[in-house]
Amino acid sequence: MAFHSRYNIFCFFILFSLLGIASAQLSSDFYGATCPKALSTIKSAVQSAVAKEHRMGASLLRLHFHDCFVNARSFFTPYSFICFTLSFMHISPCMNMHGCDASVLLDDTSSFTGEKSAGANVNSLRGFDVIDDIKSQLETACPGIVSCADILVVAARDSVVALGGPSWTVGLGRRDSTTASKDAATKDIPSPLMDLSDLISAFSNKGFTTQEMVVLSGAHTTGQAKCQFFRGRIYNETNIDSNFATSLKSNCPSIDGDSNLSPLDVTTNVYFDNAYFKNLVNKKGLLHSDQQLFSGGSTDSQVTTYSTSPSTFYADFASAMVKMGNLSPLTGNSGQIRTNCRKVN
Repeated sequence: MAFHSRYNIFCFFILFSLLGIASAQLSSDFYGATCPKALSTIKSAVQSAVAKEHRMGASLLRLHFHDCFVNARSFFTPYSFICFTLSFMHISPCMNMHGCDASVLLDDTSSFTGEKSAGANVNSLRGFDVIDDIKSQLETACPGIVSCADILVVAARDSVVALGGPSWTVGLGRRDSTTASKDAATKDIPSPLMDLSDLISAFSNKGFTTQEMVVLSGAHTTGQAKCQFFRGRIYNETNIDSNFATSLKSNCPSIDGDSNLSPLDVTTNVYFDNAYFKNLVNKKGLLHSDQQLFSGGSTDSQVTTYSTSPSTFYADFASAMVKMGNLSPLTGNSGQIRTNCRKVN
């Protein structure tokens, strides 16, 4: 009995020691000495891209999400704990591909089929050229220093700010993966057709609470979706404002127009605000998965809170985005710093 007690205390101590090490490996001033203009370069490029096309802000935010959610694991699972522990011995089987690792940017090669061709990404993800431009500028200023993974995380934050949303401090020091997986992206990225229970499970598997799932869904306050992903909702579902559904049908006919776009937020699509949640309360969520957050379930009260308090939404969103950016990153000697974000060195 005493042995088990001492063993549990030892494991607890090791766990939190490793958590401290992981946290310390990401720092907001990571490039302060090696590439002091890194953050200003990214910010300037993002501001320019969003000014040119407001939708690009949503695209860069989505690119970050689709990068981090693939192969990310909650730390508090046996698999992740083993991987994390062994990584310090450089013998981990999961050292080359983690959550926020820029794997989403890799083109296919003869050795792997990447994430760009996954169903949730193909002919859908955008912003690759903006990331390429930022990377090119940084390689000129400080070659081999700034990772593509860090560029994605900072660009997402700066996109939200450029659209009028909140800011947050980004920890830096991630490294880039050396492989990618279409199958992992297909499995990990939540579907717009999911019910509430499936959404809760999908986010819980990555270590997020139900509240964090709801607030991160608020990213749909900007951006657009293809007809094929909301056709079933506007023609078949009943928990939808009838006038809203009718207004969408001309651009999304029942048997054609799969790629036709409609705004995720029907009211203030080019701004990052809390209108998304107001829309849900009024049964004007575009996607099935959106309206599931306010449909008589356990998350109704959270949606109501965010619909009436933009400051609460902003604060919670910023916190959840910090957590998103810290999903099992490659650090230290794991991975690499790609010279070209689209291919391994």
